[in-house]
Amino acid sequence: MVTLSGCGLFDDDPEPAPAPDALQPLLDEALALAAAHTRVALAQPALAAKLTPLAEAHRAHAAELARVIGTTLPSGGAVPSAATTGADTAAALRKSEQAAQKTAAAACRSAPAERAALVGSIAAARASHAEALR
Repeated sequence: MVTLSGCGLFDDDPEPAPAPDALQPLLDEALALAAAHTRVALAQPALAAKLTPLAEAHRAHAAELARVIGTTLPSGGAVPSAATTGADTAAALRKSEQAAQKTAAAACRSAPAERAALVGSIAAARASHAEALR
């Protein structure tokens, strides 16, 4: 009598899902920040000249993070509504930039060398965005 055991050849258990990439939170933040800057710029046209370049920088960061992670960005066909909430102000954007800078700085400290430069650059950009929103 032949017994097969332990080889896993006939296991019907599905493979576990891969862990999310450590850069995914930075990508998600970049997309959220880009949308928030665009939303405020649409609602407050006087701020558009200041906010539009910041939104574009976040979109560029998102594109590069997506490339490094090996994922695709959600389709950008939807334009954020001009309707704002109480949190959609330059001061709120500044707080969001500061929080996101801390996330990026923490990610930089734990990132492998091949990703540290990108993440450090994003952290620095977020710090400069917060200052631009003073």
